Amino acid sequence: MSDHAGIAVAAPRLPLLARTKRGMAAARATMPAPVVLVPTMGALHDGHRVPLRKAREVAGPNGSVLVSIFVNPLQFGPNEDFDRYPRPLQHDLGVCAEEGAAVVFAPARAQMYPTEPLVTVDPGPAGRVLEGRSRPGFFEGVLTVVLKLFQLTSPDAAVFGAKDAQQLALIRRMVVDLNLDVAIVAAPLHRDPDGLASSSRNSYLSPAERAAALALPRALTTGAQAAGRGAEAVLAAACQVLDAAANSSPPVLLDYLVLADPDTFTDVKPDHAGPAILLVAAKVGQTRLIDNAAMDIGIQAEAANAPDAASGLAQRPDGELAGGTR
Repeated sequence: MSDHAGIAVAAPRLPLLARTKRGMAAARATMPAPVVLVPTMGALHDGHRVPLRKAREVAGPNGSVLVSIFVNPLQFGPNEDFDRYPRPLQHDLGVCAEEGAAVVFAPARAQMYPTEPLVTVDPGPAGRVLEGRSRPGFFEGVLTVVLKLFQLTSPDAAVFGAKDAQQLALIRRMVVDLNLDVAIVAAPLHRDPDGLASSSRNSYLSPAERAAALALPRALTTGAQAAGRGAEAVLAAACQVLDAAANSSPPVLLDYLVLADPDTFTDVKPDHAGPAILLVAAKVGQTRLIDNAAMDIGIQAEAANAPDAASGLAQRPDGELAGGTR
C-alpha cells in the first residue's frame, strides 16, 4: 500500500489467528511475556482501540497483546440479540493488526462449550442488581466465559473497558476471590464524537434514535454538575433530562438510573459524601444502551466534576473524564 505522497508503506502484519483450544495453546507458547489479553465479542470499533492500546502499553516493547473474539451465548437472554450480533471477523483482524496484536483467539461455540455447562460462576450479591436484575444470568455468563478465557490463554494481565463498570468490578472481585494470577487493568470509556458511549450496538440505531440516545450522556453530565449539592441533587438533575427524553420521538425508555457505591453497586444514601458512580440503562427503539459517570459527591465536588469545555464531560480531580476509571 502507499500513502498520499506515493511512498510505499507496509501494511500492518495480520495477527496469528487461533480457532481451536489446541491452536491457542500452540500460539501461546510462542508469545513473549508479559501477555496481555483483551477479551471482546468482536465487531471492533474505535472504542475497542482504547483497551487495545492500553494492552500494548501494559505489554511494553517486549510483551504480547492477545485478543479474544467470542460472542458468548451464556450472557444473552432468550429475547436478546445473540443471533443478529455482528461478527465481521476479517474487519476485526484488520483492527487488531493496526493496534499491534500478536494473536487473535476466535473459537467456535463448540470449542468453548463442548457440552452445556453445568458448573458456572456465581456473581454474588453485586451481580444481582442493576444489569444483573435487568438481565438475569448475564453476569453468570460473563464471569464464566472470562474464567474460561483466562484458563485457555494464561494471560499475565487482562484489559477491560470502563463502559461496563459493574462487569469490571465483578471481574476484579472474581480474580481476588478465586486467587487468579491475572492483573486486571481498566481502560477509559471511549465516546464517539457526538458524546455517545462507543458500543457495537450503536450500529443498530437509526439517525433519529441516535439523536435521542444522546440524552444518556447529557443526563450523566447534568448529574455530575450537581454533585456538589449532594446525591439527591445528582439524581434529580439527571432525571429531569431523562424525563424529557422519555417524551421525545423516538422515546428513550429508562430501565434504571442509579447513583451507586462503586464497590457494591448499591444505592448511595442521601447524605453520601465521596466517590460514587452514576449508571444509566435505557432502550431506544429496539436497542438497549448503558452508560456511566464516576464522580465525587459532596461540598468540594463541584469543581472536581465541572464539565470540560472541549468534551462536555465531567472532569475528575485526577484529570480523567468521568465515565472512565481505568
